[in-house]
Order: sequence, then C-alpha cells, then structure tokens
Amino acid sequence: MSANTFPIKKALMAVTNDLATDNRVRRHAEFLTKQGFDVTTTGRIMPESLPLKDWPGKTRRVEHLFNRNVFFYAEYNIRLFFYLLFQKTDLIISNDLDTLPACRLAAMLKRKPLVYDSHELFTEVPELETNPFAKNTWKLLEKLSVPGIRYAITVNDSIAKILGEQYGVPFRVVRNVPERYTPAERKTRAELGLPENKKIIILQGSGINVRRGAEEAVMAMKHLDIPAVLLIAGSGDVIPELKKITVEEQLQDKILFKNKMPYSELMAHTAVCDLGLTLDKGDNLNYLYSLPNKLFDYIQAGIPVLASDLPEIRNVVEKYQIGEITESTEPVYLAQKIKYCLTDSENRTAWQKNTTFAAEICCRSNEEHVLKDLYEQVFPK
Repeated sequence: MSANTFPIKKALMAVTNDLATDNRVRRHAEFLTKQGFDVTTTGRIMPESLPLKDWPGKTRRVEHLFNRNVFFYAEYNIRLFFYLLFQKTDLIISNDLDTLPACRLAAMLKRKPLVYDSHELFTEVPELETNPFAKNTWKLLEKLSVPGIRYAITVNDSIAKILGEQYGVPFRVVRNVPERYTPAERKTRAELGLPENKKIIILQGSGINVRRGAEEAVMAMKHLDIPAVLLIAGSGDVIPELKKITVEEQLQDKILFKNKMPYSELMAHTAVCDLGLTLDKGDNLNYLYSLPNKLFDYIQAGIPVLASDLPEIRNVVEKYQIGEITESTEPVYLAQKIKYCLTDSENRTAWQKNTTFAAEICCRSNEEHVLKDLYEQVFPK
C-alpha cells in the first residue's frame, strides 16, 4: 500500500499525555498522514513539557486546571468530548482507557468509526492497587466502553488475549517497535558528556516508576566491582527516590541522571552504552505482561540486554539471543549478572551480532501491515 491510499479524511487522535515522548502515538499519526489522512493529535500541556518537533499532522495541547487524580480525568474527558463533538472528522482514535469514555460517546453520537489503542492493562497499573475506589471506577468504565468496539489494537499478544477474552473484542497487535536506527552521524561519548573509560549501563524511559527495578539497579552498582556507571535517562515518579539513594549510598561516581529528551537525542545516548536494562517486576498483571519500548530501542542501538523474567520480554530476548534473563533483581545477584554481561567477551560478541539481525525484524516497517489491514477494514475501497 503506497502513500495516499485513502481519499483525504480527517482523523482526531486523543491522548492524556503531552505527546512529547509518546513515540507510539507519534508513529500512528505519521502512518495516517502518509496514507493521506488529515490528522490532529490532541493532548495536554504542562510546565515541564518539551516542545514538539516535527510532529506529523496538526497538534492541540491544552492546559488543564487539574493535572492529577479524578479531577484531571473528569475535566479531560468532559472537555475532550465537547471538542470531538463539534469538530468535523471521519475517524476518532482513542489512546488508552483514560481517553475512551469521551471518544466512545462522541463516536457513537457522530456515527463515526472509532479505533481504540490500549497501550497497557490500564486497570492493573500499580498506582491503582492502593486505591480500590479508583480501580473499580476504571474497571466499570472499561466494562461500559470496550465491548462492541470493532477496531482495537494493543501492544502484545498477552494483553490482546486478556482483553479479548474479557470483552469479546478482537485486538490486533502492533508492537512498540521504532524505525531502524541508522543515523547519518553518531555522537561520541565525549560529545554527550559521558565517561570514555568506563562501561556504561543504561536504564531509560518516560515511565521510570516504582516496581520497575530502578531502585535495585541503583543499589546493584554498590556491589559492582568493575569500572562502570549506570545512566538513568528519562522521567518517572521514582526518580527523586533514586537520587536520594544515590546520595545516601555515596554512589555519585557510579550513577548518572539525564532528564527526558527528544527521541533522537535519547538514542544517541543509548547507542554508546554497553548494556541496556529492563527490570520490570511481575508482581502485577500490567508489568507481568509488559513489553517495554526500551527493549526495542536497545535492539536498534545494537547493545545487549539484561532483562527480568517476564513472558513477553523473555520471548524476544531468547528468540533473538540478544542478552541475558535475570531470575532476580536482588542487588547483589543483579550486580553479578551485570558484571557477567559486561565481561563475557564471547557472549557479548554474539549478542551484539544478533541485535543487528533482530533490528531488521523488530522495526516499524514490519509492524505497519497490521495498521494497513485495519484501516482497509475501517474504510473499504
């Protein structure tokens, strides 16, 4: 299917974040623009939001009175509903459950097709485990909103199976894989302000949150007896705690922090590292069945991976033989695993070679056929 496959149609995409680091939504918007759609992506703006660079199509980022808890979600969905209701559009795309109530209602009233993209098991996120009222409310909204949706996608087979069985909706799988990483020019460690005489381990992402192994990764550096640093690049609710641990354990010479940055800049950092970490814990369903973006970023950057033993992640690591699985994130054990990954030259050579092969397969061009098939059903010729 070539560009401009469809007659020009207007599409409205909704997401509750600020768009700046949401590469899945960016790739979806870019796909639609290449197919000839007039795309507007709507999100929110916050004081710490990065500027948007080269976003495909139009964007609309709205400042809200509330930015957290039930007040934000209520305000967001009410405002989004009225925005969608009075906009001319041929298609509405809802990203995650927190945009679905407004999108589903607007699509029904306007009699327009709705595409639902579930990025995770929303009702199983750790933040809801200590708030039964919020969890039950979201579960009710999911039960009211998801059944009957004709066009739905999600990030991996496990989540597609769970949501499909719960709601009788066939979810197609579009993994969070990036473009092939082939920069015209690669930056050096010196240019990026990174040490040139030490091994660099990276933990990256826009959701470096609790129970994703970051605390244990920091503590593991205390027990790592080779010259190495841990680069934590991105944002998340556990970052302040990680910085506190770093000071308390006097690990300032072993831990580096960099704030969230544009994707191209992040990949420049990743590509000069020696090992990528993805250490989500499987103690809740959302993390148990996760398949993090950073895993595929590490593959594209050509660096081996040390990953926690979660089914979707294990499938990728073992299928392509690109690194090691750790059975535990206990800091002493984790330090031993990190040392092995950094010093076993024979395995490192094989892992790095295998990332080249995996990168050819785990890239965006090999996933887009799912979206092409989907939109050919939404808008038959």
